Amino acid sequence: PPVWHGLAVWMGWLSFHHVASPPMDAVYITLGGLFPIHARGPHGLPCGEIKKEKGIHRMEAMLYALDQINSDPELLPNITLGARILDTCSRDTYALEQSLTFVQALIQKDTSDIRCSNGEPPIIRKPERVIGVIGASASSVSIMVANVLRLFEIPQISYASTAPELSDNNRYDFFSRVVPPDSYQAQAMVDIVKAMGWNYVSTLASEGSYGESGVDSFQQISREAGGLCIAQSLKIPREPKPGEFDKIIKRLMETSNARGVIIFANEDDIKRVLEAAKRANLTGHFLFVGSDSWGAKSSPILDQEDVAEGAVTILPKRASIEGFDQYFTSRSLENNRRNIWFAEFWEDDFRCKLTRPGIKIDSEKKKCTGEERINRDTAYEQEGKVQFVIDAVYAMAHALHSMHLDLCPGAMGVCDKMDPVEGRLLLNYIRSVNFNGSAGTGVLFNENGDAPGRYDIFQYQMSNTTIPGYRVIGQWTNNLRLNMEEMQWSGGDRQIPDSVCSFPCNPGERKKMVKGVPCCWHCELCDGYQYQQDEMTCETCPFNMRPTPNRTSCRSTPIIKLEWHSPWAIIPVFLAILGILATSFVVITFIRFNDTPIVRASGRELSYVLLTGIFLIYLITFLMIAEPGAVVCAFRRLLLGLGMAITYSAMLTKTNRIYRIFEQGKKSVSPPKFISPTSQLAITFILMSVQLLGVFVWFAVIPPHTIIDYEEQRPPNPEMARGVLKCDMSDLSLICCLSYSIVLMVTCTVYAVKSRGVPETFNEAKPIGFTMYTTCIVWLAFVPIFFGTAQSTEKMFIQTTTLTVSMSLSASVSLGMLYIPKVYVIIFHPEQNVQKRKRSFKAVVQAATMSTRLSQKSNDKQNGETQNKIEPDRTQ
Repeated sequence: PPVWHGLAVWMGWLSFHHVASPPMDAVYITLGGLFPIHARGPHGLPCGEIKKEKGIHRMEAMLYALDQINSDPELLPNITLGARILDTCSRDTYALEQSLTFVQALIQKDTSDIRCSNGEPPIIRKPERVIGVIGASASSVSIMVANVLRLFEIPQISYASTAPELSDNNRYDFFSRVVPPDSYQAQAMVDIVKAMGWNYVSTLASEGSYGESGVDSFQQISREAGGLCIAQSLKIPREPKPGEFDKIIKRLMETSNARGVIIFANEDDIKRVLEAAKRANLTGHFLFVGSDSWGAKSSPILDQEDVAEGAVTILPKRASIEGFDQYFTSRSLENNRRNIWFAEFWEDDFRCKLTRPGIKIDSEKKKCTGEERINRDTAYEQEGKVQFVIDAVYAMAHALHSMHLDLCPGAMGVCDKMDPVEGRLLLNYIRSVNFNGSAGTGVLFNENGDAPGRYDIFQYQMSNTTIPGYRVIGQWTNNLRLNMEEMQWSGGDRQIPDSVCSFPCNPGERKKMVKGVPCCWHCELCDGYQYQQDEMTCETCPFNMRPTPNRTSCRSTPIIKLEWHSPWAIIPVFLAILGILATSFVVITFIRFNDTPIVRASGRELSYVLLTGIFLIYLITFLMIAEPGAVVCAFRRLLLGLGMAITYSAMLTKTNRIYRIFEQGKKSVSPPKFISPTSQLAITFILMSVQLLGVFVWFAVIPPHTIIDYEEQRPPNPEMARGVLKCDMSDLSLICCLSYSIVLMVTCTVYAVKSRGVPETFNEAKPIGFTMYTTCIVWLAFVPIFFGTAQSTEKMFIQTTTLTVSMSLSASVSLGMLYIPKVYVIIFHPEQNVQKRKRSFKAVVQAATMSTRLSQKSNDKQNGETQNKIEPDRTQ
């Protein structure tokens, strides 16, 4: 690098465009300029290699703008702008040392003790006064310089510094910029990330004001906006150690779901991050969203295009200035001697060596001829910030012009009020400018000296295009306009990749948040009878409802009842029909042969009562299966226990009569009381009335009605849930309804056991005994089945079937053992249906006693004894 890094140019007479001397009445105003002509030097050196685009292009843009202003008769007439341009070498501390040049003229030096050899006071040339500064480029340099310039009230307009902290008008009150701050850029990047549906990203920043401030703004805006979480926030050191970038990639992979990487870094760091990702074989994994330091530059992605494919980058809205292209491509060694770094640029751009006295040219390098031409012998592309450099210079010029019009109306040149130019007053005029810039967009500043946010959004695309490169996919001007259809990713995929901590839960699942990370959650299914009330909550459906298949709402539970065609109903109905037919046949037979001895001997009155009870027992099956209603429920209550009560009241009366007759015969020859048919009917009806009384009391306390039981068929799987339409008869009330009949049954069984010694031919004691034994067995089997299925989802069907079948079986046992043999004799053996001679009560008792004794004799006399048996009068 050259030994000195300063350039002073009087644009009025050293400019290529102004060869002649300036007018004698022209007044000169000097502007300062800060440009990164050279990169940061290695190994402690302040400056490194020359920066052709960021340095020379931008510096020449300032000279070009000054040429245009000085040649414009309408803007600052008779006032010529000059420049004192300094090289910052991309280092803030070095730039601070250089910028002290700008304030030398404002520092009063004490020369009273200095004398020349002849004793005369020295003639000290006062440094040229700089009234404003254009620059700097890097935010860290601008911050350092702004701290000095504000002390001397020198306004500063930057063309590239975007750090948000420079918007602090209290600390950097003399700083303005024609580019928007990174806070706007960060807002645009947050909007981009949200538009792509990402909610979990990492950030990567170069150490320094630009990177750290940009990431801080992004994080703050994302927190305020909500719905966006930062997985990791990593920093790239100023002086990275070997392997540092490999470590960064490894750390980013610790949260591999955060594929989106927001990067605020300089070009060199971006390139090395891409290289590290490629070494880790992660091409296509990371989805970069780059700030304006990446923009649409080719240098960061050189030889790493496959890793950078799909990267979305942002850049302040800009345009290529055609006039500058014509100006710069016409520069040569002969016509651009005012630029002291142009020769170095020439050597680097054309890869040649200029001859200098006393310096031998390297044999490997060709000699520069001076005939080389930019854009003919070497590639040329206008640097992206050229527009903003020109706008910054014009902003200063327009502010001076407005100031001149106000302070020196009609004056040719600078008047006394503008000599010297007061910095704070000039700052007010700078903040008030509003004009169309070089690209046709408005140039203006807000109260903090910031330009409005206008950005172009690019994506680097390689697939489905003839020429790989950056493609404009949207704009941001206070709000985002993004063309999703034009975006494509690694391999030309049009589907936006995911960068989320947790994927959305399926319908019917709720989010269980991960503590401390609002974008991360686990999905939990709303199980059982729960539905998804909102994305965070599962609620249980009302008792009469069940969740929909996707569990996003509730629906009514289907209502069922026992249908006639159900297998649970077919068997009971079949048995009941057979029973009713059989009972009807017995009744018809008895009526037809009502006066025959067998019918009369059976006790016609009680037989008809008992058959009525059997008929009602069969009939209850149809009421139990019929669709529940108030009337059906009333008859269920009435007939469920009444049929059995009638049957077993009649049987109990019969067995009690027989028992009392024989017990009385052991004591006396006189017959017991209440053994006549009328008495028997009266006793039977008294026993029946107890059941009827209980039922009518039940009617009065709780009128019969139907209910829908949603608990009975409520299995773990809600799809199987059903509401059961039934009468308001609980298991307890049903058992209570049958309990009286069961008491009668047990009592009858007890009397049947006591009467077991009665001869077979004596009345009906033994058939009734067998009937009661069998009935007890049936009902003992009924109890465990009925109550053992209380928790079953088929409870209603099983219990109804069990109850009706048990009742039909008990009725069938009574009918079969008591009446079928008699009907058989009546129909098929009418010769046995004849009148027997009557005996007195005493003879009956003696015959029974004799029969008992004879049964104990040997079997060889049995036939003779049989012939001598006496048939008692069964009508007693």
